[in-house]
Amino acid sequence: MTLEEGRRVRLAEDLGIGEALAGEPGAVVGFLSLGAGTEGTVERVEGELPESHEVREYQRLKALFEDYGHTMPAASRERLEAEIAALEPEWAAHRERGSRVTVRVRLDNGFVLDGLHQDVLTPV
Repeated sequence: MTLEEGRRVRLAEDLGIGEALAGEPGAVVGFLSLGAGTEGTVERVEGELPESHEVREYQRLKALFEDYGHTMPAASRERLEAEIAALEPEWAAHRERGSRVTVRVRLDNGFVLDGLHQDVLTPV
């Protein structure tokens, strides 16, 4: 789903917000959550993180290996495999942090959720 400002969305699952406090300082009396189905409007969309030089290099080398690795001399192929392996941690970190789009949503009940992952929203 492509999110854009002004689009109506609905929570796809319950979201736990935090503990409800009352009475004596720090006395927990419940838990606050927003139920699935709560609707709102997207106010802002934060795109994916830009790719670093290392990530682009990993993609380039990986494509090279997949397309031409079988035709390379053994020493060249091994060196390319070693370069790809050295960049693997950066690639994995990018996929974890950069593959998600976050949004700011103003719910109809007045709550505002900022930094919310798009995965928990469905279009209305």
